[in-house]
Amino acid sequence: MDTRYTYVNGNIVLENEAKLLVTDLAIQRGYGIFDFLKLVNGKPIFIEDYFNRFYNSAKEMNLEIALNRDQLHDAVALLLAKNNIANSSLKIILTGGYSEDGYQITKPNLIIVQAPFEYNYSSFKKGLTLLPHNYQRQLASVKTIDYLQAIRLQPQLKLKQIDDLLYHNNGQVRECPRANIFIVKGNEILTPKTDILRGITRSKILITKIDGYTIKEQDFELTDLANADEAFITSSTKNILPVLSLDGKTIGNGTPGKATAALSQSFLKMIQDY
Repeated sequence: MDTRYTYVNGNIVLENEAKLLVTDLAIQRGYGIFDFLKLVNGKPIFIEDYFNRFYNSAKEMNLEIALNRDQLHDAVALLLAKNNIANSSLKIILTGGYSEDGYQITKPNLIIVQAPFEYNYSSFKKGLTLLPHNYQRQLASVKTIDYLQAIRLQPQLKLKQIDDLLYHNNGQVRECPRANIFIVKGNEILTPKTDILRGITRSKILITKIDGYTIKEQDFELTDLANADEAFITSSTKNILPVLSLDGKTIGNGTPGKATAALSQSFLKMIQDY
């Protein structure tokens, strides 16, 4: 019997009994935001950064969060104590609320979902492959619940045996559906700065120092990625993961590079020391 609990509008309920009405704008129109972080040994990693982004997303989407930051911390703590899962993920969701006409924003529903999660350390050596897709996310700086393109194209990825998509805007590299992208060329490590979601892991990499390299925000094109010495993605669940090929063409020598490996070790230590 599943005894995992979920937070819904101030109440802690069994996950398999958590409910929203069908009039919610998240169901009617796909209108809502969320944020997602992980817990390592019971510690919510970089939680203040995720709260910053969550509150900003709510503001941009004209959604009022009923809880202030202290109250949201209390809600999270209550759920964590109830579930008692040391290594897990935490998803905080804010919907458009129950709308009579299915079009107007009302009082948002706040849901917090916790699930077991263990980082897969072996995934670094395996790396991943990307398929470019010409698409610009609307409201790119907001973490909405809209993943229409990424989910719609999953059958195509499976058919081609490619791990994930890489969004670009007419050749200008943007991001992956759930991750930011970096390239290494010479002594520079670059990540796009225009029309993207600014990931929390990305922000930590931008302030990391590794010998011999400069890390900065700078837009680049698909051809720059194809000709890079190394490439990697950053995300809350994957940390840092090497990108080994783009559209079937090998990047660098097709193995995780030394800059990527150094950043990965530095980031893992940052989590450990948090």
